[in-house]
Amino acid sequence: MKNLLHWLKYKNQEDIGAFLGDWCGASLKDDELLKNVDLVVPVPLHPKKQKKRGYNQVSRFAQNIADHLGVEFREDLLLKVTNTKTQTKKDRQSRWLNSKDAFDLNFSSNKNYRHILLVDDVITTGATIESCAKKLLQLKGIEISVLSIAVVPQG
Repeated sequence: MKNLLHWLKYKNQEDIGAFLGDWCGASLKDDELLKNVDLVVPVPLHPKKQKKRGYNQVSRFAQNIADHLGVEFREDLLLKVTNTKTQTKKDRQSRWLNSKDAFDLNFSSNKNYRHILLVDDVITTGATIESCAKKLLQLKGIEISVLSIAVVPQG
């Protein structure tokens, strides 16, 4: 999985995200916990980083999940407003400080969603996903579920 994620993020292999999204989406389409999801949102990249990479490595994965669940996919509800440096070598506290104000909401994109599936590629410490979820919780009455391609074991 480590190699797949490396190729997805750094070697211009966006189709890996689509493949993993189809595989995961097919497994999740009948999951009772996700029956009332009405929107799938990928963790966003800062526009400068996305322009440099050419794509958001989470988007195709999240889009294919949304397709299998038969729900809407939006990349414009959650925005990355701070161009942070990579967090790969940072500890939990540094990651949290680096990401706590890095995201914002595009309130004009809200259509009174009830249950959002927030999707990321890798959860290491949870700092990024926590920061994104806190922003999404500013939407009144929202429920959030989280999905990632991989989770790094602690310890």
